[in-house]
Amino acid sequence: MIYRIGSEFIMPEIETSRLHLRQFSMADLDDLFAIRSDPEVMRFIGAGQPHSLDQVRDALEHVILVWKKHSFGRWAIVHKADKKLIGWCGLAFLDQTQEIEIGYGIAKEYWGGGLTTEAAVATIRYGFEELKLDRIVAVAMPENIASRRIMEKIGMRFEKTGHWYEADLVYYVILRDEYERGAGVYDAINMLTLNTRHP
Repeated sequence: MIYRIGSEFIMPEIETSRLHLRQFSMADLDDLFAIRSDPEVMRFIGAGQPHSLDQVRDALEHVILVWKKHSFGRWAIVHKADKKLIGWCGLAFLDQTQEIEIGYGIAKEYWGGGLTTEAAVATIRYGFEELKLDRIVAVAMPENIASRRIMEKIGMRFEKTGHWYEADLVYYVILRDEYERGAGVYDAINMLTLNTRHP
């Protein structure tokens, strides 16, 4: 589903029980830098190195442009109770392909509470129910056990190992019919609202 009024793009936002998934803006630069400059957060992302402020600025500008071009992308994850930006989650094109992948990352202090899974569930639902995708994939370094567990929790299954982003990665997939058959996690984690708001 593409949200526009005339030629103006309208950003979809999602609210779950604990999270608000909203559009990134350049005002998020410092908060996002605090997350992406943490070596532990970035250990299994990209080259495995913390990002500089310039790298985060470039990534943030790219995320904003991708949403406007494709009507999907990465959301900013805001913890509703703390009113704080704690990470990102969303959809993107898998490296050198036309496949759509889910990706996510969250600040270290919020690890272990199921928040990444909650955001990922909402993203998968958006992909299938709003964008009408036929399949969504995910990749991770083989040793990134935490990310692989999230993929499995949201109903994805391991399919193969391949080479993307200049690394050998494991590849997981979920198909539309697998989603529609109803992995219980999609009912257990309630996506409270899907709104369209001006960026």
